[in-house]
Amino acid sequence: MLSEALAAVASVGGTALVAAMVTDGWEGIKTRLARLISRGSASETGTADAWLDQSRAALQGLTGVELDRARIEQEIVWRTRLGDLLERYPGVEAELRDLIAEMENQALTAGGTVQQSFAAFDQAQQAVLGQGTQNVTFGGRHEPGRAQG
Repeated sequence: MLSEALAAVASVGGTALVAAMVTDGWEGIKTRLARLISRGSASETGTADAWLDQSRAALQGLTGVELDRARIEQEIVWRTRLGDLLERYPGVEAELRDLIAEMENQALTAGGTVQQSFAAFDQAQQAVLGQGTQNVTFGGRHEPGRAQG
């Protein structure tokens, strides 16, 4: 039975892994994780590669609720696999934590900056939805294309 701490590592790892599947650095993460899972066995590395490819393929081309559902399913799959790995080889915890930190860092930097501009006049109201850090600036009352005086 996994300790609470190791179960938390497996859970965070599953979430970070699924997020990393859509980043530019995915191939490096995939290679390192397959090596970690296989513990040096060439045949098990191939199996781990196939699992990772299947998980990534399950997410491709999906949007909206379908993508959310697929992500949750893959997070559960990988939470279980990483939990099994930690249960069999508790000594991999430090290496897995390092890989999780790298995946989380990639996910943070992969998003880049998004800038949106909205204009409303008179009694108009706007609602802006998003995630992450949002900075809202209320500008002067002028119409677009007109010089401010």
